[in-house]
Amino acid sequence: MASKSKDLRPKTNAVAAIVLAAGRSRRMGTFKPLLPFGPKTLIETCIDNLRGGGVESVVVVLGQGPHADKLKLHLMNAGVIFATNPDPESEMSASIASGVRALPERIQAVIINPADHAAVPPEVVATLISEWKLGARMVKPTSNDRGGHPVLIDLSFRDELLSLNPNGGLKTFFTERQDQVKRVAVKSNYIARDMDTWDDYRALHQEVFGFPAPETPRERDQKEPAPDAK
Repeated sequence: MASKSKDLRPKTNAVAAIVLAAGRSRRMGTFKPLLPFGPKTLIETCIDNLRGGGVESVVVVLGQGPHADKLKLHLMNAGVIFATNPDPESEMSASIASGVRALPERIQAVIINPADHAAVPPEVVATLISEWKLGARMVKPTSNDRGGHPVLIDLSFRDELLSLNPNGGLKTFFTERQDQVKRVAVKSNYIARDMDTWDDYRALHQEVFGFPAPETPRERDQKEPAPDAK
């Protein structure tokens, strides 16, 4: 089960995070949020790093079905808010809208992060919040001029987040408002690291923790010799 993260940064109750975990992880063939990631799971590490960067309220967007049930049980003691995207075939925009609807009323800005960007360190999260406090309404981290996740959006854009273009999503939202986006360079290339394949997962785990990711039950089963034919 998830444990509460250590407070590494001053907290702000004005900024919340939405963690997108409703996808089916079809390309990997297993549910990514519950994969081992160091001493915890991917979703736990993601939440820990968000809270370590100064976020208090975290909304986790689930899908429906067995994966969602397992994830909800796994995070039962994590102190998160759950939101549900009832359509597993929908685009990310639907999950973002579900998360925005579940935000506490006091929230003034939101950090949006896919669950598989768990390696992004607390310092990046703290930088996004600092830029917002200085007046930025939309903040995108960059590494080598390449944008990534998570992003921060002021909730003066709440209505727009509830009606994102399903085809363009956040990318189109940011492109249409380039003059309002604060791009801030950060010292982490993890903001732009995808984790869509087993090779991506293994390489990222090795790089972050310095040791290989544990084998999954499926991998262990594949290594077991077939029983002797009789």
